[in-house]
Amino acid sequence: MAAAACRAGDPAYDYVAGWLKPPAGLEHMGNSHGEIAVDSKGLIYVSVDGDGNPAGKPGIQVYRPDGSYSHNVPNLPKTLHGFVIRHDVIYGAVLGEQKVIKATLDGQILMEIPASAFPEEKRGPKGLKLTSVDVAPNGDIYAVDGYGLDWIFVFDATGKFKKVFGGRVAPYNLSNCHKIFIDPRYEQPRILCCDRVNLRLLHLSLEGDVIGELATGLRRPSSASFHGEYVCIAEIAGRVSVLDKQGRTVITLGTNETSGEINTNKVEPAQWHEGVVTSPHGITFDAAGNILVTEWNKNGRVLRWNRKQ
Repeated sequence: MAAAACRAGDPAYDYVAGWLKPPAGLEHMGNSHGEIAVDSKGLIYVSVDGDGNPAGKPGIQVYRPDGSYSHNVPNLPKTLHGFVIRHDVIYGAVLGEQKVIKATLDGQILMEIPASAFPEEKRGPKGLKLTSVDVAPNGDIYAVDGYGLDWIFVFDATGKFKKVFGGRVAPYNLSNCHKIFIDPRYEQPRILCCDRVNLRLLHLSLEGDVIGELATGLRRPSSASFHGEYVCIAEIAGRVSVLDKQGRTVITLGTNETSGEINTNKVEPAQWHEGVVTSPHGITFDAAGNILVTEWNKNGRVLRWNRKQ
């Protein structure tokens, strides 16, 4: 992985302490093991597992740009692991229920792709372990079995199966392909794979051909988001990085070097340090290029870095 070296024009960031304000009656937002995304109005959506949401409602909590709690999206499943918001529509990979969903921002389910729509021979002995989903410009839906066998499945906009590629075999050799995203920064959009155990970011064409490694030597990359020429990466082993299109590290944020405080969801709030991450699991840029990170944590934690003007 290229070393961070500040250059003229590269972005810089300020950490915003105490930004998130949990729902009334909750000291913390609740068990987080998912993703974070921003809609066209700037509202921030964070997935929270199980009974961590207000009134025991699992799914997604929504926050205003100032960090105050707005509302809970109803009707969504409690194990929404990876999700994106594209054109103000939610596409989500439901880990526990082994399906992909498409929903409105107010929780109306528009479509489901159940486990039965996935090729049986590509499902592992414990079924699908879907961790991430994204949508190509033509409407095709890409989902990855990132806690399973690392296959990447492609469906058309109606949910009809089209093809599968990836997996743990050559030339892909994926290992815990935790999340995938459609990378829009190139002349032809491509798939960015957060190949966690292999400590790398891998680019594939939308057809499934290997383009090459964007970066290696990362700290277990777990999620990504794009803004202009840049991609920010949530590294679950204690770091956030911003890279350019060539894979050069522009800046690192929140680095944690303390053994026992990274790659775990058990770090208690008393052990949290402002501006220092524990286990970044989801990440997003907002429209202004600010960075929001949700951690894998049983209490729930979101950190924010504002881009300097």
